[in-house]
Amino acid sequence: MYGEWHKGMKDVDCIAFLQWALPRMRLEWTGYRKVRRLVCKRIDRRCRALGLGDIAAYRLRLEATPAEWDALHALCSIPISRFYRDRAVFDSLKAVVLPQLAAAAAARGQRSLECWSAGCASGEEPYTLSIVWHLALTRYAAELELHVLATDIDAHLLERAAAACYGASALKDLPESWRAAAFERQGAQYCVREPFRAPVSFVRQDLCATLPERNFDLILCRNLTFTYFDRSVQENMAQQFAERLHPGGVLVIGVHEKLPPQAAELVPWPGFRAVFRKPPPSEQD
Repeated sequence: MYGEWHKGMKDVDCIAFLQWALPRMRLEWTGYRKVRRLVCKRIDRRCRALGLGDIAAYRLRLEATPAEWDALHALCSIPISRFYRDRAVFDSLKAVVLPQLAAAAAARGQRSLECWSAGCASGEEPYTLSIVWHLALTRYAAELELHVLATDIDAHLLERAAAACYGASALKDLPESWRAAAFERQGAQYCVREPFRAPVSFVRQDLCATLPERNFDLILCRNLTFTYFDRSVQENMAQQFAERLHPGGVLVIGVHEKLPPQAAELVPWPGFRAVFRKPPPSEQD
């Protein structure tokens, strides 16, 4: 039925392993169906590095060595990203959402627009936000500073994010004029210029363990919590995100994701896919 998809571990064996292991990490098997081959290849390489003969031996390793679960969790991370990913979402942010958030922040007397990119991977998302703010929303940028907290559990990815240099394929969705303004070429790499790097700070953080203790105008958590984590984590995180939004603040999730029903405090922004708003008290019944 499944066959071998590469020399070594069989698909059927890896599926059975993932269906056993993922719930123990509070991850959801259904979120991994389409990306399981990538994860299984990583696990196979890990088995070889540990000198283990098969996936059954790796399961015994996990049961005997609790610290190995951290390594497996890292192997299950899916850092697929690029600048301006999901163009319609960033177009909505640029045209309507960010201007309204900026106006509300200014009305509250804030001097900055506070944003959080949760699960930022190698930094393309938070840098995109900075590029949009400084190149497309200059009127608001002149009045408010942009602060972007970018968090991820993967220390290696955060190192790449801090280096801020990318291959050409990562920039393909950006308007050409933005590429020229926001990047400088260094050999085969394109590196984010300092003015666009300055607003972004990177912090290693596990969403299931530690969260920022402050409020934000905008939170982006796309293609992570509401795809890969189990229902209990999704419900908890939806509540945690809502609590960390200013009244009127916005949560953006992946275009193929859904919030759990318990996230009643966050309402869809009419006409904008994947954008949810925390209504201020004046708009609540």
